[in-house]
Amino acid sequence: MKKMISVFKALSDRNRLRVVAALDAHNELCACQITELLKVTGATASRHMSVLVSAGLVESRKDGRWVHYRLSDNDAPLGSVLEWIRAEYSSDPQILKDRNALAQITACDPEELCRKQRGEECCP
Repeated sequence: MKKMISVFKALSDRNRLRVVAALDAHNELCACQITELLKVTGATASRHMSVLVSAGLVESRKDGRWVHYRLSDNDAPLGSVLEWIRAEYSSDPQILKDRNALAQITACDPEELCRKQRGEECCP
């Protein structure tokens, strides 16, 4: 029951649902892309991602200084929940807007995105 509560708590936030939808549309996104999509600080995005990872919905991997996230595929019962979520957000105006924004965000070089968010000293 603890796992179920963790999953539903993780999905009870609109920004976390937006992240799940974004990761569903893209195999993997880096933390800076998620931060840019949500238009929040890096710390806020990190906290959202931590909740999703702890719930087992999302997995992360580190590649140098970049952290990449993807939907977890290791727990079959979560698949049913994710299928239901997909059906619900497929016509949501915010999710459609996010998909358009993601096309521009993912076209941008991650280092440029990082500079935009943190300033020149971030990515020399």
